[in-house]
Amino acid sequence: MKSILTTFLSVLMIVLGLVLAATASAQIKDTAHSPEKGSLERKAILDVLRDSYKKDTGQTVTYQVHYIKVHHGWAWVDTTPLDDKNKPVAEGGPQLLHFENDKWAIIDLSKVAEDPDDPMGIEDASPGFIKNLRKLYPQVPLDIFPKHGK
Repeated sequence: MKSILTTFLSVLMIVLGLVLAATASAQIKDTAHSPEKGSLERKAILDVLRDSYKKDTGQTVTYQVHYIKVHHGWAWVDTTPLDDKNKPVAEGGPQLLHFENDKWAIIDLSKVAEDPDDPMGIEDASPGFIKNLRKLYPQVPLDIFPKHGK
């Protein structure tokens, strides 16, 4: 009986240790990240932007990525569309995307209230812009945005 109890407690300790390790690992990974060049996640995000640009303009582009952060199914990206000679074809700028229904979708930022005292709010993801954005999308994680003033 004593050896069964000892074995049971040993197995229980191992299982608890694994659960704690898995929880700690998940918490460490629960931060915003920048998908690596060539990663499937980055490609999926940029493909949505490319498809949208082609639909709007008829032009096929690639993107120069100035900034990209992803967390909890939300992505903030700042890009410039480039032609086949790597020349900018438009100004580009920041976009918010959300992973929903197993695909990335561009969020219409024109619905975010503008602040007349902060005309560049969206361009630099100012605190005022983010506050107004989170009124519409409160689940957007703050850590996907660039630090203000950078």
